[in-house]
Formats: sequence, structure tokens, C-alpha cells
Amino acid sequence: MTPGRRSSTFTRLLRHGFTDPSAAERLLDGPELTTVRDDPVLLEALGATADPDLALHGLVRLLEAQPTPTAHRELLDTLIAAKPLRDRLLGVLGASTALADHLARHPTDWHALVTYEPHDLHPGVTEFERGLAEATDPVTLRVAYRRCLLSIAARDVCGTTDVAETAGELADLATATLRTALALAETAAPEDAAACRLAVIAMGKCGGHELNYVSDVDVIFVAEPAEGTPEPQALRSATKLASHLMRICSETTVEGSIWPVDANLRPEGRNGPLVRTLSSHVAYYQRWAKTWEFQALLKARPVAGDPALGQAYLDALHPLVWKAAERENFVPDVQKMRRRVVENIPAAEIDRELKLGPGGLRDVEFAVQLLQLVHGRTDPALRSGTTLDALKALAAGGYVGREDAARLEEAYRFLRSMEHRIQLYRLRRTHLVPEAEADLRRLGRSLGLRTDPVAGLTREWKRHSTVVRRLHEKLFYRPLLDAVAQLAPGEARLSAEAARERLIALGYADPAAALRHLEALASGVTRKAAIQRTLLPVLLGWFADSADPDAGLLNFRKVSDALGKTPWYLRLLRDEGAAAENLARVLSAGRLAPDLLMRAPEAVALLGDGDGGGLAPRQRAALEQEIMAAVGRAENAAQGVTAARGVRRRELFRTAAADIVGSYGTETSPAEADQGALVDRVGAAVSDLTKATLAGTLRAVVREGWGDTLPTRFAVIGMGRFGGHELGYGSDADVLFVHEPREGVAEQEASAAANRVVAEMRRLLQLPSADPPLLIDADLRPEGKSGPLVRTLKSYEAYYRRWSLVWESQALLRAEPVAGDPDLGRRFVELIDPLRYPAKGLGEEAVREIRRLKARMESERLPRGADPKLHTKLGPGGLSDVEWTVQLLQLRHAHHEPGLRTTRTREALAAARAAGLLSAEDAEILDEAWVLASRVRNAVMLVRGRAGDTFPTEPRELAAVGRYLGYGAGHAGDMLDAYRRTTRRARTVVEDLFYGD
Repeated sequence: MTPGRRSSTFTRLLRHGFTDPSAAERLLDGPELTTVRDDPVLLEALGATADPDLALHGLVRLLEAQPTPTAHRELLDTLIAAKPLRDRLLGVLGASTALADHLARHPTDWHALVTYEPHDLHPGVTEFERGLAEATDPVTLRVAYRRCLLSIAARDVCGTTDVAETAGELADLATATLRTALALAETAAPEDAAACRLAVIAMGKCGGHELNYVSDVDVIFVAEPAEGTPEPQALRSATKLASHLMRICSETTVEGSIWPVDANLRPEGRNGPLVRTLSSHVAYYQRWAKTWEFQALLKARPVAGDPALGQAYLDALHPLVWKAAERENFVPDVQKMRRRVVENIPAAEIDRELKLGPGGLRDVEFAVQLLQLVHGRTDPALRSGTTLDALKALAAGGYVGREDAARLEEAYRFLRSMEHRIQLYRLRRTHLVPEAEADLRRLGRSLGLRTDPVAGLTREWKRHSTVVRRLHEKLFYRPLLDAVAQLAPGEARLSAEAARERLIALGYADPAAALRHLEALASGVTRKAAIQRTLLPVLLGWFADSADPDAGLLNFRKVSDALGKTPWYLRLLRDEGAAAENLARVLSAGRLAPDLLMRAPEAVALLGDGDGGGLAPRQRAALEQEIMAAVGRAENAAQGVTAARGVRRRELFRTAAADIVGSYGTETSPAEADQGALVDRVGAAVSDLTKATLAGTLRAVVREGWGDTLPTRFAVIGMGRFGGHELGYGSDADVLFVHEPREGVAEQEASAAANRVVAEMRRLLQLPSADPPLLIDADLRPEGKSGPLVRTLKSYEAYYRRWSLVWESQALLRAEPVAGDPDLGRRFVELIDPLRYPAKGLGEEAVREIRRLKARMESERLPRGADPKLHTKLGPGGLSDVEWTVQLLQLRHAHHEPGLRTTRTREALAAARAAGLLSAEDAEILDEAWVLASRVRNAVMLVRGRAGDTFPTEPRELAAVGRYLGYGAGHAGDMLDAYRRTTRRARTVVEDLFYGD
């Protein structure tokens, strides 16, 4: 061969898509292809395949395997003369090494690709049964199965059948295979066959007539006794036949396996009997089945065995399928199952997962099935087990928009085609897009992407995946808007009853009101209405994920009415990635956050990612600076305190919103796993905010009454949860007031001034206004309510020296200066330190007194009718139990253990653990209980808009508390059980540490 000719052939091979022209040249020059090497028809046909190198290699192997020279010549002659065979055979060889291996082992099976009659183009179950008829054992069944699969693959790669037809043929071949396998099992055990009637029900993709090349074939077995056979004996016989059928298909032989037969969708899954009677199936689905099991029954289809029994199974169970949407928490259950599937994908694979990943095939299937279950009750046209047929029916009936359905169908077809070609290559069950460039190149070419197959494939895959991700949930919600909007001529509309059904399925208690809100938000031709029509389908999904979708939608309408004409508002929701979802979570999580927002809707800006400051809590110094500046600009004290309260309201909203978003999680970031961190963030933020508000109020009152300088130094001391940086949303500010007359000022004048300041601060902070009041509680002062509201430092010193009781020392453990004169606050702390950290610890009498006080408080303060085990403050294992236990350790040991000298409960508990005063396990139990009780209190305030120490009794409110604590719909009972369990463990530790000797 001359170099020039080699160069010319080399170039031609490159032009026809060969990646290794040198190896291809050697094969073409080899003895198997000598007679046709220069035939242009062969090279053109090879170049049209997905992988010309692979096709050529497979062809040479097939020629080498021909049993005689005559057979060799017949194959070559037919290949060159018959274009249908050439395209089919080379197409398969270029797409599948597994089928090339089969042809090399069974070199005459290429004849299956020669016939090109009309009936051959679209075979059904009958034709496939004929193709498997000669099988007499599992090995010959596998050979016959592969021969039939060869013809399906040939029609697929040549474009004779589309992806839906290919999936249907694969399901028909599976049906024929199950029937043949059952016949083999019955032949092997005629006595068992005679003892029972057995029906095989296909489920999943086989049942839906949309099977993959390699997939588990999901089945359910149902049996009845033959006449005269006792039921137990019949079930034993049926179980033997079913087990044998599964082995025939699943076991690996010299010819490999066909596919696993999976019966785990049966009642009770792996734990349930393999075969049941029809009445047993019906009883299970009526009493015990979960939502997903009815969803699975959508695709049930009798395929083998006794046809009358199979039909009886469908007739009995299909009516139950269409009642599934009436079950409580139906939509959340289905959506939660979808999320769980995604969460179980290994992180390293999620971006390559074609079936289960976000924007994958399962998203389309779940969305379609959800709509079928909701609307199939009243519209039998929707009751198809095949995804694409069901999608067409949903679009025709107006249940989804035609354009959305068309785009989703296009994406689904592309993704299924990718899945088919990936599996066809080695006939292995996989849904992962390959990473090797050669694999991606072959995959892209097989889908018709010839110019730049790798880049083209990646681009098309991501485009279709994005379409699915954006549409799969919107598919459920957008038609609700179309139901109340003007539609283009000819566009089908969701009926009022269908819209009502869908809203009820989503958890809306008042679907009529919800439709009115949707109409108000989405109607019209304004830019505002257009943007809201785009946003609402997504928002409705997020509202449905809450415990109170009605409130979420109503609150969104209120905010939108207030801000709809503000340009930045709609731009924020449309353009800021997190803002819309954050808003949906906040508006549907309870009353507090929406109430705070409605009083100043512009705080919506905080929910974005940009310049609004986001949801990160602001530091105390920044808050004080803003409040002091506002007070400085105010004309009088009332105006200054109004400004301070406005800042407080905005920052309370920021804190509540951040808490809700952190507790619920978003699509891009999961819920905060560390519950203690959530409690600490709320406690620190609300405490800092309260300190800044008190500081600003103090400045406003002093400036109006006395100018720059008050006649007496004045400090506010935080007590209780305020001093401990542990305020919740509904907490009062427990404080002490201390003053010290300035030099030359009479004590009477100083005291009068201090009392005036306190009275005015309390009045201004509680004035009725749009902002929530800040209640100041000074009941922990010496002598309680009977004692003076304000004392001098000397008066405190005299009182504590002579009259102080042990409970006051305990209360002072939480004392911390929060506002006013810092030097005076510091000296107050120096005064009380010997009291709260006594050098000799506590005497036995003092310990007994504390225990008596605790016991009396438990018996006297618990509200009448309250369940003690669910009372977060005074109940066993609740806040009081943990805090008093920790405080007893502080009073006893803080003088010698500096780590215990803190006002914060969790910090003191950690220090006690580090000092060996309690075990790590006990510390963890107490910490968990304290955090949980604090979270419950915060949840109750967020949900109800008013403080409470017990779980709500109203079901929706209880569900909302559960959602905040991480419990899904329908799991409020689990939440209460977990609370009782956690606090019961804590109470055991308390009894040992607090009451024990």
C-alpha cells in the first residue's frame, strides 16, 4: 500500500467519524473484509453509527464467528445488498458491546434483523411470545430473549421506533418473558400449577408499559385456590411457582441473566408473604397501605398467569387508588418521598444522576402521578399507567398548561433516550451519565449530535434538566392561576371543581378563599400581575409545604397589596434567589413574623441576598448606634422611643425570619442541624436588641427631662433570661434599677429623678402603637413588689448584707448590666459577686430551702388543667428543672470554678461538665431538654403570636410547631412523644443532681 493511499484512507476514516483510523485500517485490510474493503456503502454505513470503531470491531468479530465460508459470504453479501440489514446490524454493533458479544456467541442470530415486513416494525406480546416459544430452560430463554432484544435495539438505533414505542416494546417483551418463565415453572411442577390460580401483576415501568433496556421488573403476585384445594396448600404452591419464575429470570447462567424480578412493592414489602389471596390484598390496602403504595398501584397491570384473577385484582384495588388523594397530608407525603429519594443519592453522583437527581426523570413521573391521583378520581381519562400518555391527557383536560406539557414531554423523551442508550451499551442497569469522553461522544452521536457530540450532549442534557427542574412543581400550581385568569382562545381551563380538589389536596382549608386571593393577585394586564403570575406557582408549592397554606397565601396578598406598586419589591422577589422562598416560609409559618412584617412591609427587603443586610443578626453596637442616632434626631422622648421601637420591630422580624428559614431550610440550604445554635442565635439577638432599645429609651427620657446629665448615675441590670442572653420572642425584660446620686445632689432629689426615669421608660415602651410593646418586669428586686422600684447602690448593699435570702442569691446568678452608667453597673456586679458565688458554697439549710422553693413553685404555679409533662417551663425536665439544677451547681462551686461564673445556662452547664461536677452524658441530656423546651416556647410565640409555655391544642397550630421543630405533616404525635421522652430523661438527671444527697 502506498503512503499516499494510506493517507487518503486515513483521512476518509477520520471524516467518517473513526477515532482510531490506524486500527480501523488494519481491520478493513484483514481477511474478513477483503472483498468489500473498498465498497463505499460499507464505510458510509459505519460512519453513520454511534461509534464507527466499535461497529467495525463488532462486525469483524461476527464475521470471524460464522460457522462456514458459505455463511460468511451470505452475511457479507446481504450486508452490502440490503440497506435495512446494514443500518440495523451496524447500528446495533456501534451502540452495544453487549449485543455484539451475543452475536459473536450466536453468529446466526443476525438473521433476526433481515426481515423488514410491516408487522415486524411494531411487534407486540404475541410476536415476542412466538420468538420465545422454543425456550425449554433458563439458558435457551436467555438466548431467545437476547434475540428479541436485538430486534428492538435495531429499530431503536435506526429511528424506526421512538423512545416511547421502544419502551413499550421492552415492556411487551418482558410480559412475554414472564409468561414463558411461568410456563416453564408450571411444567416443572404440574401439581403446584393444578393446585392454584396465580396471576402476575406488573408494577413500575413494566406495568406502565415504559420499560428500560435493563431494569428490575417489579411485580406483585396474587393467587386463589383451585377448586377443591385448601387455601394454605394453594398459597404454598403459588409461592413455589412465583419463586421459581423469579429465579428463571434473575439467576445468572452461562448466558447471563435477563433481569431481576422484584416483588418488594407487595404489601409489607420484604417482610410480607410473596403471594397473597385477593381478599388479603384488599384488606391490606384498605387498612394499612401508605400513600406511596397507592401511587405505585397507578401502574399495576396483569401480565401473566390467570387473566380473570388479574382483572379481578385491578377491579378490586383501582377504586382505592383514586381515593388516595383524600388521605390527610397526601401531597406532603408524596413530596416528602421525592425529597427522600434525592437525599439518598451519593453526593458524588447527584450531578450525573439521570433518573433520581433534581431535574431528572423521577421529577416528571412524580409530578404527573401526583396530578393523576388528585384529578383521576373524577376524570377517568387520566387513569393511564404510562407517563407520556398521562401527561397528554392532563394537558387535554386543562389540568396542566399545554405549553408546559409539551416542553416537559420533550425533556422527558430526551432524558429517556439518554437513559436507553447508556444502558444499551453494556446492558447494565445504570442511570449515571458517563464521565469518559469516548462514552460521551458515543452517547451524543447516538442521539444525532454529530458536529460536536460531547459539548452538544452536555448542553442539551442540562437544558432539558433545567426545564424539568423548573416545571415539575410549577406543573401542579400554574393551572390554579389559569383557572382564575383570562386564557388564550382554545386553551383548556381547570374547572372550578378541579381547582378546588387540587387546593384541598395541597392542604388548603378554604379553597374558595384561596381562589379569590389567586384571582386578585394574578388577574389583569399590569406588570405587577404578570410578575406575580410567574411567581405564584412556585410560592404555592412553598405554602403547601407549611402547616397553614391558607395563611401563607392570605399574607402574601396583604404584603403584595401594600408593596405591589413599589418597584423594588417585585424586582426583589423576581431576581433575588432566596427572597421569594424566604418570604413564603415566613408568611406561612405562623402569626408573629407576618404581623411584624405587616406593620412595616418594607422589611421584606431583609429577605433578599443583597443590600438589605440579609437575615444575619446585627451586633449590639450597631443597633445602639442606629437607635441613639434616631433618638438624637427626635424632637421629644415619645418620638425618640417610637423610633427605637420601630428598629426593635424590624429587628425582631429579621430574627424571626432567620429562625424560620433556618428551621425549615430552603431548596438550596438544608435546615440547621444544630438546634442549640438556633436557640442561642435567637436568645442573643433578642437580648441584644432589648438592651439597645432600653439604652435608647433611657437616653430619650433623660434628654427630655434633664438635658445631657441626670442628677444621679443610673444603670439597668438585666435579670433572668434577659441577663442570661436567653430571651425568647415573648419574654418580658426582667431588670433591676440602681442609681447613685451625683456629687452635691441630695438623695431625695436623685431618687425622685431615678423613679421618674423608670416610670417614663415603662410608659413609653408600653404605649399602644403599631410596634410590639416591651414589658419591663422589676419583680426580682429586693422585697419584690413591696420594695422600692429603684434603689441606690448603698441601699442594695445594706439590704443584701442584712436581709438577703437564698432565692435572691440564686436570682442574682443571672444579673448583668445592660444599659446606663457602665461604671455603676460594674460596681453593682462587684457588690453581688460574693452573694452569688459564696466563698464557702451553700450550707445544707440553704440547699434545703432552695429545694423547698422549687417544690412549692412546681405545685403552686402550674396552671390549672395544664398537662405537667408538656409544660415547657414548670413541667418535669423543663426549663425550670434544668436551670435550677445548674444554678445549684453554680451556688455551690462557682467560687472555686471560674468557668461557672456566667449568666448563661448552657455555658454554665458546659463549665460544670468540664469541671467534673456531672457526667458528660448527664450534661448532654440536660442541655438537650433545655434547648428543646426553649425551641418549643419560641415556636409557640412564632405560631400563635402570643407567648405560651405549653403546646397548642388547635391541630393546625400544633402542626406548625411541629414543622418548625423539623417534623413533617402528620407527625405531631411523634413530636409530643419525643418531647416527653427527652424531658423524662432530663427529670431523672435532675432528681439525682438537684434532689439527691
